[in-house]
Formats: sequence, C-alpha cells, structure tokens
Amino acid sequence: MKLSDFYYDLPEELIAQTPIEKRDESRLLVLDKDSGEITHKVFKNIIEYITPNDCLVLNETKVIPARIYGHREEKEEQIELLLLKDFGNNEWEVLVKPGKKCKIGTEVLFDANGKQVLKATVIDIFEDGNRKVKLEYTGILNEILDEIGAMPLPPYIHEKLQDKDRYQTVYAKYDGSAAAPTAGLHFTKELLADIEARGIKIAKVMLHVGLGTFRPVKEEVIENHKMHSEYYEISQEACDIINETKARGGRVFCVGTTSCRTVESAADENGHLEPKKDNTEIFIYPGYKFKVLDCLITNFHLPESTLVMLVSALATREHIMKAYEEAVKERYRFFSFGDAMLIKFDK
Repeated sequence: MKLSDFYYDLPEELIAQTPIEKRDESRLLVLDKDSGEITHKVFKNIIEYITPNDCLVLNETKVIPARIYGHREEKEEQIELLLLKDFGNNEWEVLVKPGKKCKIGTEVLFDANGKQVLKATVIDIFEDGNRKVKLEYTGILNEILDEIGAMPLPPYIHEKLQDKDRYQTVYAKYDGSAAAPTAGLHFTKELLADIEARGIKIAKVMLHVGLGTFRPVKEEVIENHKMHSEYYEISQEACDIINETKARGGRVFCVGTTSCRTVESAADENGHLEPKKDNTEIFIYPGYKFKVLDCLITNFHLPESTLVMLVSALATREHIMKAYEEAVKERYRFFSFGDAMLIKFDK
C-alpha cells in the first residue's frame, strides 16, 4: 500500500491546542466498522456501547516530564534532551537538540535553583541520530524531573499547558512514557466507576509510549516502514480478564492504539494471552488480522501516520477516510487534546 493512501486534508485550526474543561465532554464519533455508519455522541455516552459481557483495556503508563534543558560546562547555549527510553542502570535513549553539539563524551549539565542537580554524558550515538546517555544525580530521578522537566507535548501543540495533569490519564500509574496514551485522556474517575458498577471488567496493561509511534512514515511503500521498539507488560490478572471475555463471546474494547498494540503483541496465534514483559515493534496496517481486539476507543490521528494505518486495518481504509472527512466537516477537534472516536461492531 502507498503512503498517500492514508492522506487526508486537515485545516490547521482543527488541531486542538488545549484540553476542554471536562474530560468526558469531548465529542465522540461512533463508527460501525462493518457498515461504515456514523453516529455523533458525547464521550460519556461511551458507556452505552459496552456491556457487562465485554471488557475494557487501559494502558496505565505515566508520562514523565521528559523534556529537560541544560548546557555544556562553561557554555551558555541551551541544549535540550528528551528522555525516550530507559535501558536501566541510569542509561537512556534521548533526542538531543542541537545534536551536533553532543558528540560521544559530551557532558550536559542541568541546574535547579543555581545548583547542578543532574549530569548526562553521551556514551553512544544511534543510527537515527538519537543518543544514549548515562545520567548522574543524587536522590530520586523522578523528583528531579518534576523540578526541572517539562511535559513533552507534541510539536503541533503551541499553547503552554497550564496543568501538567491534563496530559496524564486519571489512571496513570507507571512512570516511563514520552507521550500520553491520549485516548485515555477522556476518561474521568467517575466514568470509570460507573463502568465498573455496571459489571464491566477492566484489564490494566502497560506500554511505555515512545516517539517512534508518532514519527512520520518516510517510505512510500508502507510495508517498508520499521517501527521503533516500545516496552510493555501484561499481568496474569489482565490476561485472565481478556481470555475469559473472549471465551464467553464478549468483546474486547481497547482504550487507545497503545493498549491495542500491547494485547496484539502479547497474544499467541489463537489470541490467547499469557503474562509477558517484552519489547514490541508491531506495525498494524490494512491486511492485519486482529487476534484479541474487537473494538477501539481512539483519537483522530495525523495524516499518513502509522496510527491512521492501524485504525484502517480495523475498519477498512474507505470507512476511516469517510469518517475523517465527516469529522472535518463537523468541526471535530483533532489529535492529542482533541475529540474521540469509537470503532465498534454489535454482536
């Protein structure tokens, strides 16, 4: 398939710059994946589409304030690091600006209140230009990042985020993501409590979102694109909930493409899940046969992105492009802080 098959025209003013006041009052476009029928709702209406026979899958990853600004010793110019992936032993993959200033051996210093609190030494350079750095600090890294770091908002968001928690799901638990699993931003604690009160089981998984998911596809033949690796975990409890749902003929609703990629990566050929901790480079595009996921709650994604390809694998490219055209016409808000879409079918 060609990259241009997944292009759509989006007016810039429809890119949401700020979250709306109440998370669950975003708009919701409901797409029937078989018929292509479209219905317009409000996000809190999502509860009307999930039954006690189904289950909901959430990604409990937590975004860290991963964008940090430092300087080389005795140099005034600012150097920006974006922490992407924790290799353990205080070694991280990072995106560096400007990269030409950071050769192997370069030390970048980070200060708070006039005192150095963190040092990053470049120890390797990857093929794509990203660096591996060794961090040195005293204390707890997450506390240091809370003090000196900023939330790594996507480049299409130009407004300053007033409340860090709005780029975090209400159920975020495990630090490690460089970007939010944005479909989950629409849920409130009250809405989740209502879902559980109806007897709907919630399976909790974890995939740390890297920037690889959002990087532009540069291959005109999409099958040639290579995904970046992301770390995920799925517990015995989550496996049991999902396996039992499938066994009784219920539907698995994944909240976001990250939850989808987690369960599809962890499943065997028969769709059965066992507990797992692993890295995934799964690339889902039209022709892919889903083993676990039935319905998907997601946001509206960038043209020609791997995420548009993923949703097109579920509902066909034709239905997705028609739905996106409808969303533009109806002035939906797009991308991370935008409105939501439910891709579903009825059993």
